[in-house]
Amino acid sequence: MSESLRQYLRALPDFPELLPDFDPAGAPADPAELFRQWLDEALVAGVPAPNACSLATADELGRPSSRMLILKDIDDDGWHFATSRASRKGRELSANPQAALNFYWQQQGRQVRVAGGVMELSAAASASDWHARPGADGSDNPDWQLYALRPREIEFWQARHDRRHIRHRYGQASFG
Repeated sequence: MSESLRQYLRALPDFPELLPDFDPAGAPADPAELFRQWLDEALVAGVPAPNACSLATADELGRPSSRMLILKDIDDDGWHFATSRASRKGRELSANPQAALNFYWQQQGRQVRVAGGVMELSAAASASDWHARPGADGSDNPDWQLYALRPREIEFWQARHDRRHIRHRYGQASFG
């Protein structure tokens, strides 16, 4: 890396001047409830597409890949997202049904990381999701698959200007 790029990157601001406070002692026992609170706060703060997240998967040899997608729902099955089974991520999930989601809300200095096993949801749920997409034309897409990531771990991360960032983790016992 050239020294000028290194200096340029180090000089960039990390976070906005004002950051929300977060006290893990006041966090709800249910991580989905805390996520909904943070999502609502991101919306109020004007974060664009706060439901967008990075999905990381790996192929059968453990080679990772990552891309952005939209969170569809959170329920007892897990954290929902969808893609074509024929896509790279669909093929990777078929070979290695483990994944991680990462939400990043720069305006608030917040991240939420969710990791765990992934399962396919029903054909009916997948078809319903396909038909609910913006621009849906009524056609069917048998390759479209709705997935649920069943958390093994969820971490909420709040930036602080003093660099003593706050991490609050929920382990598998927290998910019922």
